[in-house]
Amino acid sequence: MKKSNFVAMILGTIGGIFTAIGMCMCLLPEWNAFKPGVVMGVVGIIILLITLGIWRKMENKAPIHMSGKVIFSTLLGIVGALMLGIGMSLIMVWNNLVLGIILGVIGIIGLLMLIPLIKGIK
Repeated sequence: MKKSNFVAMILGTIGGIFTAIGMCMCLLPEWNAFKPGVVMGVVGIIILLITLGIWRKMENKAPIHMSGKVIFSTLLGIVGALMLGIGMSLIMVWNNLVLGIILGVIGIIGLLMLIPLIKGIK
């Protein structure tokens, strides 16, 4: 394993744990820790963004250039993941099967659209 991959794996795990614990703190009313959960989730996301920068620097890759395609694909990924998550929540928490399945499938389609958008069709 290359050193850059190892560092990215460790920092990614730390960032993911912070984000996951922050989400649990926000979403579990029994914990009564919404505001600290938001802070912890944001810290996790910042760690993950720093991880991306460190990994790219260690791999001697150019920085990510913001273009319309990068912004659109990022927004599509965020919206697709949120739609999938909302659909799962509707099914598991609020017992709304039909709307949950519809939103979940829309989210999956959005995420699948990322493959040809980013990689292209050859």
